[in-house]
Amino acid sequence: MMLPRSRRPLIAVALSFCLAAAHASSAFASSAATVILQDLTWIELRDSVAKGYTTAIIPIGGTEQSGPAMALGKHNVRAAALSQEIAAKLGNALVAPVIAYVPEGSLDPPTEHMRFPGTITVSKEVFTKTLEFAARSLKHSGFRNIVLLGDHGGYQQLEQAVACRLNSEWKATNTRVYAIREYYLAATTDFATLLTARGLSREEIGTHAGVADTSLMLAIDPTLVRPEQLRSGRKFERSDGVYGDPRRSTAELGRLGTELIVNRTVDTIRAAISKR
Repeated sequence: MMLPRSRRPLIAVALSFCLAAAHASSAFASSAATVILQDLTWIELRDSVAKGYTTAIIPIGGTEQSGPAMALGKHNVRAAALSQEIAAKLGNALVAPVIAYVPEGSLDPPTEHMRFPGTITVSKEVFTKTLEFAARSLKHSGFRNIVLLGDHGGYQQLEQAVACRLNSEWKATNTRVYAIREYYLAATTDFATLLTARGLSREEIGTHAGVADTSLMLAIDPTLVRPEQLRSGRKFERSDGVYGDPRRSTAELGRLGTELIVNRTVDTIRAAISKR
């Protein structure tokens, strides 16, 4: 039976609406499944916490120079990506926005990484207050386990101090803060040991923007690495902001490091929470 011509546009509109609604429903289901806190609505977040997503990870990066071959946002991108992998493996965690402003040295006279353009610093007091109020906000949202993952070595003790202070204040509550130093140690000391076993020298591995640092970035986001600088043949110096030699960096080596960091951190977080 043929529909009257006057009703055909209405049927088409109704069909389009149903298809759009189905697509929207699918998109909503997809976004609600993310581990990234800022991609959720407040209702989705509330419901996720009620379903048992009671661990919140605060990734801590830093905006600093990493030599001629690596972009300024290395720590921020790395902390975010690894935190998301860690959260997915934990199965009950969400990841807060990255804290990108951290202590990087003094401004006048410029010290440490502040000697290079693009580095952004804040005082230790501003940094610790930022961590503290991020944790307080997450506690207010219902999270019981708040995990600090710092990608930079300069503020590890500050993380520990914030965790200790809040845990002392919250000892009568069911919320705890964990500063997981093993995350940083896995990315540095443990990864360096692994790379040494692969035939790389400690001089190449370095402590900043060397093989270890650069390989991790090649594995996580190669767009932040400048291959033409690595292939130039020039050995970078400390005056370039490099403590190591990144020329033999590869994504394959980096993937070994990311696996090590994720597994070690997940195990540490689970062990710490189980002791409560």
